[in-house]
Amino acid sequence: MKQLFLLFLGITCFSNTQLQANDGNCVLPNIELIDYALKTSIKINYPTSGTIWNAPSHVELKWTTKNIPANKTIKFYLSKDDMVVQELGIFENKGYADLVDISGGLQSGNNYRVIAIEMFPDDKYSIAKSATPFFTINKMPRPEKAPTEIVVEKPVVRDTFDGRKLNYVNEMSVSSNKISINIWDHSRKDGDIVSIYLNGEAVISKYSLEYYKKKIELTLDPSKPNDLFLYANNLGKYPPNTVSIEIVDGETSENIILNSDLKSCEAVLINVKK
Repeated sequence: MKQLFLLFLGITCFSNTQLQANDGNCVLPNIELIDYALKTSIKINYPTSGTIWNAPSHVELKWTTKNIPANKTIKFYLSKDDMVVQELGIFENKGYADLVDISGGLQSGNNYRVIAIEMFPDDKYSIAKSATPFFTINKMPRPEKAPTEIVVEKPVVRDTFDGRKLNYVNEMSVSSNKISINIWDHSRKDGDIVSIYLNGEAVISKYSLEYYKKKIELTLDPSKPNDLFLYANNLGKYPPNTVSIEIVDGETSENIILNSDLKSCEAVLINVKK
C-alpha cells in the first residue's frame, strides 16, 4: 500500500469563535500531496569496496533498482578521484551486465568507483543515481614479446650460365663500386676467344686474347656479391681457355687466373665494402 506524506505549505488557524464554528479544529489550506513511493532509485551491488579489477580485462556489473522498468536503460561510468575516466556503457535494467571492457590505459590505484545514472527518467527533476565505495584497479604488465628470430638471407649467387656450370675460385672485397680489370692471355697465344661477364652481362664479348693487357672499366652493385666469370667462345689449340685478370681497386690490385671450357666457367665473387 502506497504511503502518502503531507507537505504543508501553510497552516491557518482561526479565532476561538472560528474554532468553535469548526468544532475546535484548525483549517489547513494549500496542502500538496507527494507520493514518495513512486520515486526511482539505483543500488550498485558489484563492485564493492573489496573488489580488485585488472586493466585491461572484462568485468561484470550487478545492481538493483526501484520503480525503474526493465526496458529502461542505465548508464555506467568509471571514475578515479571522482573524475570520470571511462564510460562503461549503457545497459537495459536487467540487474546484470558482463564482458564490460576495462581499458588498458588505466593506471593502478585504490581510488576507483563505479557511478550509475538513470537514463530518460519519467520525472526529469528526480533522476536516480548511485555510486560504489572506492575499490582497486591493478594495471597489468604488457606481455613480453617473443624475441624475433632474425633470418639472414644468403645472397643469391648464380651457379650456372647458358647451360654451363660456374665454379667460384676466389672471393674478394673492394673499397669502391668503381673498379677496372686488365685481361690478357695467360699462356701462349693459341687463338682463345673469350667473353667476360659481370652479373650475367657481357663486359667484353668474343675477344681474342692477346699478350698485352686490355683494360675494362666496371661498375659493381654494392648491395650484393658480384659474379665475374670467364666464358669460352672456343677452345683454341690448347684447351681450356686461360686468362689472367688483374683487378684494380684504386691503388691496390690483385691478380687471378680463370679457366673455362665449353661445359664450365671459372668465376670470382667481388663484394663492395660497406
